[in-house]
Amino acid sequence: MAKDSADRSGADSHGPDSHSADVIVVGGGFAGVTAARELARKGVRVLLIDRNPYHQFQPLLYQAATVQLGVSEVARPLRDIFRGERKVRVVVAEVTGVDPRAKTVTTADGGTYSAGHLVIAAGAEANFFNTPGAEENGFPLYSVEDAVDLGSAFVAALDEADRGAYDGELHVVVIGGGPTGVETAGAVAETIKYVIPDYFSPELAGRCHAHLVDMLPNVLNAFADRSKEYAQRNLERMGVQVHLGVGVSEVTREKVVLADGTEIPARITVWAGGLKASPLIAAAGLPQGRGGRVDVDPDLTVPGFEGVYVLGDAANMTDARGDRLPQLGSCAQQAGKWAARNILADRAGRPREPFKYVDKGYMAMVGRGSAVAEIGRKRMLMTGPLAFLAWLGVHVVLLSGGLQKLRALVSWPSGFISHRRSYVLLPRERS
Repeated sequence: MAKDSADRSGADSHGPDSHSADVIVVGGGFAGVTAARELARKGVRVLLIDRNPYHQFQPLLYQAATVQLGVSEVARPLRDIFRGERKVRVVVAEVTGVDPRAKTVTTADGGTYSAGHLVIAAGAEANFFNTPGAEENGFPLYSVEDAVDLGSAFVAALDEADRGAYDGELHVVVIGGGPTGVETAGAVAETIKYVIPDYFSPELAGRCHAHLVDMLPNVLNAFADRSKEYAQRNLERMGVQVHLGVGVSEVTREKVVLADGTEIPARITVWAGGLKASPLIAAAGLPQGRGGRVDVDPDLTVPGFEGVYVLGDAANMTDARGDRLPQLGSCAQQAGKWAARNILADRAGRPREPFKYVDKGYMAMVGRGSAVAEIGRKRMLMTGPLAFLAWLGVHVVLLSGGLQKLRALVSWPSGFISHRRSYVLLPRERS
């Protein structure tokens, strides 16, 4: 994790014991930020701990990786989010241990924090499913650092090819046919088609190829058949070579080997093949279910651990109807709000209520002017420009902060119309 020194600023606003609070929230993602904000507005003292000093907007990380948006559009400082909110203290530290029974959290610098309630919204990490070479040679796309690593590697590969240091074909292979994989493959294909000929040369663009691989027989498995067919058809129209119905057996620095023996040359491999819960979940002794996540009760608490809530990508959540809920930003936001509501009920001696999720549906961008959207519980289907506009609208609403919304609204029209890439990616040394 990126940073492990706790920030002690603002401690006196929480009394003499700066290591205690009414509620500790682990994780500054959608669920954690929403829970902290809702609790603070009701006068509850919240300690929010995250290894990073910023909140990241995961659904748009692929646009940062392909330099359609800058890092400042997809990340916002946590202290800016809670600026002026004296009931929330932000601690930037790596959490190394959680004791759910004592409701304490330990950080890498030796700090120990305690509270009456504990909210674990620690997110997830890439699940490589023990695929040989995938972790070492693949680029996941789950964090701002991941986006910078991938974008820097892609630009570096193009620069090498342009100056003649690399004279072969440049293949980018995206593994995973879910929304992240589809959106990333589409963005890479558009870069090859529109950006590289202008910024480098048509000859270099002709040497670049985008691939999408998934073990399932279709892309966007959670979507309706019409959406799946539209997405695959448009990816192929944009030049993406789609390989479906076969898994990946190995990832090397030069190629991706499929289970049927097919070898795809790969200068860059993007791993969008799935997620698993943070290792904190297992280390804390919490009961694990699908994907290593916690199977929480309908009220979002952990069975057998009073006062402990697990949210977002760390949880397998069901709503009041018993329906299994998706790992989506809107779902995490709603869960954070509902958990805050139940914590307030706990503190007031009222019964908790099961999570009533408002199903807003699914969306995926395929390319400029091309998207699929299935709106609401009844899944009203849209494809094409109308779905594209709906995707833009929903993502602007979900962005955290007026400045981020404004920057996106300025960047998107310019990028989609002119295909300009004016952002700078500073290379990082991969750990």
